[in-house]
Amino acid sequence: MTNAFEGTTGRAVPPAFLLTKEYHRFAEFCDACRRHRYIGLCYGPPGVGKTLSARHYARWDLVEVQNPFDSQTPIPRELAECRTLLYTPAVTNTPRSVSTELADSRITLKGVVGRAGHPAETMEAPMYHDRCELILVDEADRLKMPSLETLRDQYDREGFGLILIGMPGLEKRLARYPQLYARIGFAHAFRPLSHEEMSFILQHHWAELGRELEPTQFTDQEAVAAMIRITAGNFRLLHRLLTQISRILK
Repeated sequence: MTNAFEGTTGRAVPPAFLLTKEYHRFAEFCDACRRHRYIGLCYGPPGVGKTLSARHYARWDLVEVQNPFDSQTPIPRELAECRTLLYTPAVTNTPRSVSTELADSRITLKGVVGRAGHPAETMEAPMYHDRCELILVDEADRLKMPSLETLRDQYDREGFGLILIGMPGLEKRLARYPQLYARIGFAHAFRPLSHEEMSFILQHHWAELGRELEPTQFTDQEAVAAMIRITAGNFRLLHRLLTQISRILK
């Protein structure tokens, strides 16, 4: 379990992220797409942790709160190694809006990375080198064919890695677009948490609360079994349940 980053603009601190086995599989998938500059597909049912994993991999909770043009506010040095951008298209999007929003995000990323690596300098973001090596597109199901063509065109021209994240069936839909589908190098099915992993997460969470699950106590094991049954491996439901448990204990 990792510590949450604190933003610099007064925003709420994101909750601690659970480093699950499925996240490690996702991170390896992202590393491969970034290294080989492939297009990748990531799909899975709602709530299994696709968005949270993408945000954590890109360190987006920390990146998006920075202002690269504010020379008075220091930027954390660890962001100097960021090379991944997370983009979520609006529900109603056009090729122009996709192109404009991506360009703005890339300017922000290269400014943040540049100032984090050279904190004493006060150059503006456009003067730094573009450091974007991988773009994660969340909610890719929202993109229509013209917007997908815009992404494909930028991918062909600029050579970054690209991952489209969406619901099951995304891969079948994209198969109807041969120019895009022929460029896909990897696919990753995001799976729910296993029974064993959920048990481990619950025990770890209990320890953080200063309590302990007793393996010999029937009531403790009954509670664990009930939580596993209710959440059914859904990362989002488990995360919300743990948040409610903490609230009730307080």
